[in-house]
Amino acid sequence: MKQLTHLTDPVYVKPSRETVFDRLFKSMIRDERDLPFVYLTLKITFTLWPLAILMYWPGVNNWLWWAAAIAYQFFNNITFKGPFGLMLHCTSHRAFFEKKYGFLNNYLPWVIGPLFGQTPESYYSHHIGMHHPENNMPDDDSSTMTYQRDSFRGFLHYLWSFVTFGAYDTAKYHIRKKRNKLMVKLIRGEILFAAACVGLSFINFPATFVVFILPFIISRIIMMVGNWAQHAFIDADDPDNCYKNSITCINTKYNHKCWNDGYHISHHVKPSMHWTEHPVYFRKTLDEYISNDAIVFDGIHFLHVWLWLMTKRYDLLAKHFVNIGDRFQTDAEIISFLKQRTMPISTVPDTAAAVAA
Repeated sequence: MKQLTHLTDPVYVKPSRETVFDRLFKSMIRDERDLPFVYLTLKITFTLWPLAILMYWPGVNNWLWWAAAIAYQFFNNITFKGPFGLMLHCTSHRAFFEKKYGFLNNYLPWVIGPLFGQTPESYYSHHIGMHHPENNMPDDDSSTMTYQRDSFRGFLHYLWSFVTFGAYDTAKYHIRKKRNKLMVKLIRGEILFAAACVGLSFINFPATFVVFILPFIISRIIMMVGNWAQHAFIDADDPDNCYKNSITCINTKYNHKCWNDGYHISHHVKPSMHWTEHPVYFRKTLDEYISNDAIVFDGIHFLHVWLWLMTKRYDLLAKHFVNIGDRFQTDAEIISFLKQRTMPISTVPDTAAAVAA
């Protein structure tokens, strides 16, 4: 186990010098703290789109095509996928551009998102329209509650359900809740992305597979891995308590690369909080974490949590567990606590048994 000492995660520090471009871009965005998003967007635009176009260009030499395909997958999945995904997350919660430049808020979901397999506006419809209002409870179609959350078999069932019926279930949810605009956005994005992939496949299937289809597959898997880990430890007696159904990961490089995404508890407590404020808020509200038996890990992120749950390496989870409030005396006590939090939770009496190991 670890003790809470200091935080190394990023907070906003006003720059001492500004370039002409800094001032220009800051005049266009709603919050100057989001300036890094502008530069990330430009990097992605002038890296991935030229590579994508090159793969579709008629008569490109075989070796050049493969070089572009390999570079595209490297930059897409290794360099940019995490930062882009969480930039999309942040700008879904807080509009990116000022009202008079509001049309530019469509650039990420419609122009850049498809390169990462993000069907236009479906992320917003699912995450903002359903996941946060329902908070991993039964009406949240991506809820992890009924699963044995250290079970790989359970995760595969969860992933399959999302991949095959995720859009359909989310659309039904919006219809049930009379949120027709979100339903239209979701269905429109899914259909247009699928139609584009089909049409482009007739033009150049290898390029379409590399540019759109493979990123789509990877993106859906990664999103479910993340959501599973973020909501793997749930208190059955208080499952809608954000401190007891989410986790926080501190002091990790992931938070520097992905905009403090590790602070998932405070994100559910205050969904519109700016990403730079989470470390400060965590310190200020530490008593809430202690009184609610919140789970905090130090030095790891959600992929570690997911992998160690799938391999049942509770010893490694306990090693990085932060003993806030000095609640535990030994790693064995922590392991017992974590195992109890991963047990399936029946949401309705006499329901069928949850997917088990």
